[in-house]
Amino acid sequence: MTRNDHAVAAPIDVLPTSRAGALDPGRGDGAIHWRIHQVWGDGVGILGGPPKCAKSWFGLDLAVSLASATPFLDRFAALDPGPTLVYLAEDALPQVRSRIAGICLHRAIDLATLDMHVITAPAIRLDEPADQARLAATLDRLRPKLLLLDPLVRLHRLDENSSADISALLGYLRELQRRFDVAIVVVHHMRKSIRAHLGQALRGSGDLHAWNDHGAFLTRTGPGGEHLRLTLEHRAAPALDPIALHLVSRPDGSATHLEVVDAQESSSDGSAAAPAAPSLHDRVVSAIRHAGHALSRAQLRDTLRVNNNRLGIVLSELEHAGRVRRSDAGIALPA
Repeated sequence: MTRNDHAVAAPIDVLPTSRAGALDPGRGDGAIHWRIHQVWGDGVGILGGPPKCAKSWFGLDLAVSLASATPFLDRFAALDPGPTLVYLAEDALPQVRSRIAGICLHRAIDLATLDMHVITAPAIRLDEPADQARLAATLDRLRPKLLLLDPLVRLHRLDENSSADISALLGYLRELQRRFDVAIVVVHHMRKSIRAHLGQALRGSGDLHAWNDHGAFLTRTGPGGEHLRLTLEHRAAPALDPIALHLVSRPDGSATHLEVVDAQESSSDGSAAAPAAPSLHDRVVSAIRHAGHALSRAQLRDTLRVNNNRLGIVLSELEHAGRVRRSDAGIALPA
């Protein structure tokens, strides 16, 4: 008998499991936890579009909104604000600063106090273990609410048409999102020939669209492509109707920012989509402003003719975002 005849096989480690009823309920009912209301939640997703469609402006507006607790595009409440982290691989740092400063100037935000962080490394390769570890360590230190990576093509040397290559990279980003509870926005290009479903027009593997919890697609419409159209999609929530946007600046060229086109500004031929109808959040704020004094929940419910449970959720979100305050007199706008 040899010595190996008495060897005992090492026990195989099993995967951790839990009974369904014992799972952590998290934030409650399984609904999306919005970072920017109706625009982006706490998951991962692609910000897509052809070249020169203001994708970087859109991503920076998201990041500034969360870092400053101000409404995205001046319309959509930042419900879970906090620090943000961005990396713009195609823009020089002075240009990045100038763009952020312009958005801050428009919003009357002090750039010096903005809790927004810019990765200044000349290059990042997310297919390289060393850079993956560096990014994870940075997220661990800053604990941002949002990570913007712009654009994907400059962040790796993989074959974008290879499902195996891209799924591994996206798996790493998904692990970061779950590990650090950070919403991730990846800017990516779309093919020149855009199909009816915009997500299927993303360049490369179909895994990119399948990976999305949220998608934002910017396209140009109109005879000369003069209009910008924003189309949103969410894995677990209905999306707003397409929204018309334009990039505007002050006469001196400062304070460039994206702006929602009002319905009356949209072209008569329908080439630019009118913005969606006002959200219940905006309707609540408008009703209180019109009344000129605090309103009770019952008064708001009767005025707006909405479901009481839905109204309660919206009031909680508005209060969390600092857009309303509650007191014994009722619900009022901040002083």
